[in-house]
Amino acid sequence: MEEVLDVYTLPYDPKHPQVCMDETSKQLVSESVPPLPAEPGQVERYDYEYERQGVANLFLLFEPLRGWRHLKVTARRTKQDWAQLMQELVDVHYPEAESIRLVNDNLNTHVPSALYETFAPAEARRILDKLEFHYTPKHGSWLNPVLSLSKGWPKSN
Repeated sequence: MEEVLDVYTLPYDPKHPQVCMDETSKQLVSESVPPLPAEPGQVERYDYEYERQGVANLFLLFEPLRGWRHLKVTARRTKQDWAQLMQELVDVHYPEAESIRLVNDNLNTHVPSALYETFAPAEARRILDKLEFHYTPKHGSWLNPVLSLSKGWPKSN
């Protein structure tokens, strides 16, 4: 816990940004009955019935000291999906950074080996050289401020 808290006390540094990451899965639904159109003094009304359309994964990246956030939707939450997110973080969102201080939980997909399972060794090493991992302790994911952004997300089944 102290390691994560120490990261949060560091001042803003664009060459070494502090980025928090988490993910959640969400059920996709569609309307089974068309909504009733809006009328004067009445908003559009939806029926309580819906049709299930599968599940999607939401990755959320958040740099609290800059006020930046990014949401990426994927069909699944695999090691390869996480590895591709890390490549995007390094190459698209922080190409000028010397290192990225990444705060995330201990999920089994958030491991350096995921990069080697997804990319050629040289590419995996290049990405890893830019990432500095800081894992929240078990039962300590509340230490990740990205969770405060996701409080409005509906609960998954």
